[in-house]
Amino acid sequence: MKQDLVIVGAGPAGMGAAIEARRAGLSVLVLDEQSAPGGQIYRQVERVTLTETARADRLGPDYAHGAALVREFRDSGAEYLPGAMVWQIEAGKVWYLSGDRAASADAGQILMATGAIERPMTRKGWTLPGVMSAGGVQILLKSSGMIPGADTVLAGSGPLLYLIAGQILAAGGRLQAIVETVPSSRYLAAARHLPAALGTGYLSKGLAMLMGLRRKGVQIYRGVSDLEVTGRDRAEALHFRHKGQAVTLTTSLVVLHEGVIPNQQITRLTECAHDWNPAQDCFEPRTDDWGNASVPGLMIAGDGAGIGGAWAAEAGGRLAGLEAARAAGRIDTTTRDAQAAPLRARLNALIRGRGFLEVLYAPSAPVPKDDATIVCRCEEITAGQIREAVAIGGLGPNQVKSYLRCGMGPCQGRMCGPVVTAIIAEERGVSPDAIGYFRIRPPLKPIPLAAIANAEPGDG
Repeated sequence: MKQDLVIVGAGPAGMGAAIEARRAGLSVLVLDEQSAPGGQIYRQVERVTLTETARADRLGPDYAHGAALVREFRDSGAEYLPGAMVWQIEAGKVWYLSGDRAASADAGQILMATGAIERPMTRKGWTLPGVMSAGGVQILLKSSGMIPGADTVLAGSGPLLYLIAGQILAAGGRLQAIVETVPSSRYLAAARHLPAALGTGYLSKGLAMLMGLRRKGVQIYRGVSDLEVTGRDRAEALHFRHKGQAVTLTTSLVVLHEGVIPNQQITRLTECAHDWNPAQDCFEPRTDDWGNASVPGLMIAGDGAGIGGAWAAEAGGRLAGLEAARAAGRIDTTTRDAQAAPLRARLNALIRGRGFLEVLYAPSAPVPKDDATIVCRCEEITAGQIREAVAIGGLGPNQVKSYLRCGMGPCQGRMCGPVVTAIIAEERGVSPDAIGYFRIRPPLKPIPLAAIANAEPGDG
């Protein structure tokens, strides 16, 4: 049966859109790769808040908000299919893998709400066992309550580092240090955005996290540079420069993070137009104020359309749900605009407030300096090899891919794509916008060939 709206992703944006679309009477199918709604930010929030109250408290009130949102989503009447991995989107049709079976869903409109991915932080030694992303650590905290060891070092920049540090300490864990790459000059540059950030709660939350870390005696190194992880078979030490001095911390777990960027794989697959956002130092899909993409019938909401955080993603998703209802003829423009007014005001305030975070936590070194640093871990391609490919005529990511297989591994360029673009742009002396990104082809993620061969349109 054809659905009025098919939503890909059940994070804050996807759930918000489903709630508003269902309220207006649309039939809604939500395809979610995860086993339960919530996305990364509210991962396993139903189970944790229902059965593990102490752990829910440690993860904080923002996480607990997700439980109320999931309940509203469950009660909305939207059809929810967990464990559904979307691998292709065509005009009015979404193909997905459920179990070992490929199926498709016909849709009047399609909303992509696939969120953000962590910005690749390619430094020497980042591929060693014992080096993890901040998101990976957070998944373990939320899904299994696993706490890293006391010698753990968090390195990089961004509010997520401090949030995870606070959650680890609240869970009874310990940390060796936080190693922050934010140059001191950034604090002054970000100061002019303080007025807009004051009413959003960002600053009060940040100060509370910092005070909590100080009370626990966590060592914080600020303004560091030249991060490098070393070890024979796994991470054994983190090296960096701090105040002009070389520092080495012995550690068995290094957690790297340098902010998040829109997950552009699915929006590239659907050939939506993308623009370079210099403030966030990343590509983001082109949308209007309601989430409509450049391709008719496609919508994008949440962090996948531009980084704004969970609260902004939910508001943006709800706005997209109202727009979907208007496009389907269930509500008129006047009704849409009236219902959207408080959501729009909240979203605009949150976006204005993020200017402070974007300036303060802009990536410090997106391009690896050392030619030996691996950029594409799937194919073990180094920064030096990419520079050599540019020198012999590789003008963009797709040519470099054809020379080196960079971006052709299991991750399909998710981890290396932004860095490959940055290296080529630097070598050619142009903006990343002039370089572009990998051309994404189906299947979006590796799936069994037999599943594709046996699939029938509408099988689902």
